[in-house]
Amino acid sequence: MTYSPDDIEDIEDDQTGETLHFDLPPDQAGDRLDRALVPFIGDMSRARLQSLIAEGRLKLNGEPITDGKHKARAGSYSLMIPAPVSALPEPQNLALTVLYEDAHLIVVDKPAGMAAHPASGTPDGTLVNALLYHCGDSLSGIGGVLRPGIVHRLDKDTSGVMVAAKSDQAHKGLSDLFSRHDIKRAYEAFVRGVPKSESGTVTTRLGRSMHDRKKMAVLRQGGREAITHYRLLDVFGDKPVASHIRCTLETGRTHQIRVHMAHIGVPCLGDPVYGSGAPVRAVADIIKDLNFTRQALHAAHLGFVHPVTGEKLSFEAPFPEDMAALHDALLDL
Repeated sequence: MTYSPDDIEDIEDDQTGETLHFDLPPDQAGDRLDRALVPFIGDMSRARLQSLIAEGRLKLNGEPITDGKHKARAGSYSLMIPAPVSALPEPQNLALTVLYEDAHLIVVDKPAGMAAHPASGTPDGTLVNALLYHCGDSLSGIGGVLRPGIVHRLDKDTSGVMVAAKSDQAHKGLSDLFSRHDIKRAYEAFVRGVPKSESGTVTTRLGRSMHDRKKMAVLRQGGREAITHYRLLDVFGDKPVASHIRCTLETGRTHQIRVHMAHIGVPCLGDPVYGSGAPVRAVADIIKDLNFTRQALHAAHLGFVHPVTGEKLSFEAPFPEDMAALHDALLDL
């Protein structure tokens, strides 16, 4: 059965998009929800519909539905379709802590909460938006329209040192350094418990989890090799319940440190994705009292040879306020 636009009761237009309203009759119920609603949504793909459902933009009788695989029920549906956004990131005057800058590259201390570049769910407010405002047309375009200048990333909620390319020559040179693992990167983390050894190396293969495609996981086969060296810096509590660890990377895979620390039984405190299990009550209370809502991971050091001038560069970023407060509170255990 096909539907004409007249089958849709109403379309509400506003500055944030439009909302489709339609009724699903009882004789059309029972099929998978996303499949049952396709005739009502015009030229929209089912994949796009599934994405909108996952974002909570579909309601049945006023109640949000977030799983498009459920069976369709008869009733009154509304689907909020957000307004289209520009394919090109816009310059934004965002606070930016610059550690170094010349004609070829820029090194910044990225705050937690700022994504490296625009992506699904994060259309703006990113480091790229800030760099476009700060650097203007000088930002390297090799990374593409959504990632100009970006040669490596930090997770949105990981703070610390990042380098971006302003010239194509620097972009190519930095990319070569990263691909050869010829850049020194050190991170500091506060983790649950204490590792079995004071220092060690974690070598695994990392790839997308077979159970949750949004997560990374240690794999027996497939994925890519990932190598993290770690060293214990301090422990907290009479019977150690948390510790301070420094990690250095040979490879730079997505979520590498977070997955590796969880893999050896010491997940980063506050990690909403890989921090399975709760810390002891005293540590949990500290996290709650400080309203610490991210993984306790900070990119503390970045060192490399300037790809154009050949100068040896080394940068340190001190703990941001939230990590410093967490450290001080843990010392009091």
